[in-house]
Amino acid sequence: MSDLSYLQAVTIGALQGVTELFPVSSLGHSVLVPAWIGGSWQHLVTENASKDSGSSPYLAFIVALHVATALALLTYFRKDWVAIIKALFTTLRTRTVTTSTERLAWLLVVGTIPVGLTGLALEHTFRTLFAKPEVAAAFLTVNGVILYVGERLRRGAVARAAAPEPALSAGPGAATKGDIQARAPKRRLDTLSYREAGVIGLFQTLALFAGISRSGITMVGGLLRGLDHEDAAKFSFLLATPVIFAAGVLKLPTLAGSAGDHIHGQVAVGFLTAGVCAYAAVRFLSRWFTTRTLTPFAIYSLVAGIGSMIWFA
Repeated sequence: MSDLSYLQAVTIGALQGVTELFPVSSLGHSVLVPAWIGGSWQHLVTENASKDSGSSPYLAFIVALHVATALALLTYFRKDWVAIIKALFTTLRTRTVTTSTERLAWLLVVGTIPVGLTGLALEHTFRTLFAKPEVAAAFLTVNGVILYVGERLRRGAVARAAAPEPALSAGPGAATKGDIQARAPKRRLDTLSYREAGVIGLFQTLALFAGISRSGITMVGGLLRGLDHEDAAKFSFLLATPVIFAAGVLKLPTLAGSAGDHIHGQVAVGFLTAGVCAYAAVRFLSRWFTTRTLTPFAIYSLVAGIGSMIWFA
């Protein structure tokens, strides 16, 4: 008997594709949604918290979905990645960093190191200890707090930096909200220091907790370093791509073992669903963050997290 139905494959595939990029935690939702539904879905939560990908069909399936999500990101940012990879090899040959693209390439390398090392060492431990519905609900609530506080801190910094001169504080010559926004400091990606990239990458390790969003936490890190929402989102997506891809590829051979038996069709359907949904998600979010903020996702995380804690209690 198959351990994973086609309905589950499509549902979890769509969920992974969207929530891996939306700042609401894919790992948290892969735990919470089956627990919300219950019944035949409940064993997915049990496997997620008690087994490794070599023996769990569900975790082997999740591995395939990570690869699909990474491929969607690579497709959307293909021009950026071609330029970044060329720049990286150029710096290795010349041993100098001279262009903004070359600097961005090394910022991504530095930012990837913390989560890469932590993930390899602690991924199974974190998932076994924390990938449970009650804990995931609590961390999803924490995710909402992080997004909300990050937005408030960024907004306060922008308001202080772009405050109008006293002479313009009132009357006909007062600066408008649009004037203040126009004068807000906008820091380019390539002006980040390597230390700052490392700190933002370190933030990404918090996504090992089910309920904490990888894209959300890295976006907050970027915002707090002076990036605007558009650049913070782009850096977050670029930084996540090698991590998601590596996490999937390193464990992909498990699908050839016993964990992949009888679910190859479900894996194919879920893979396609996750890839399409991830591409649609990154396209939507890249436009969203040109003019909008993390606040709606913070509110969703708080409502869903607190509601889930009450439900599972």
